[in-house]
Amino acid sequence: GFPRTLGQAEALDKICELDLVISLNIPFETLKDRLSARWIHLASGRVYNMDFNPPQVQVDDLTGEPLVQREDDKPEAVAARLRKYKDAAKPVIELYKSRGILHSFSGTETNKIWPYVYTLLSSKIPPVLSEE
Repeated sequence: GFPRTLGQAEALDKICELDLVISLNIPFETLKDRLSARWIHLASGRVYNMDFNPPQVQVDDLTGEPLVQREDDKPEAVAARLRKYKDAAKPVIELYKSRGILHSFSGTETNKIWPYVYTLLSSKIPPVLSEE
């Protein structure tokens, strides 16, 4: 998410005024597992998740070329990234909470959290009507 640090939040304040901030509270282990299961096809940037969006076999579905796991997606690196993020994001969360614009949602599954996020966003942003 963005902003990730207080410095980024302060820089963002200089270019726009936020009236809504969403924080997703996902358990550490869930995040670590999802990020650690991510593999990519370097040439195209296609992303696979071995748990919920796996390739048909252990290579890129379109080209048959090998998939790689980025160094920062390996379990130890993910754990370190998440700890660092939590420490850096805490003052950002507190800032938006103090302004009364923070809305937090907790869970482990997108399809269970999204309806609540969608309802909030729909109450703030008018729906876009198709011309059909």
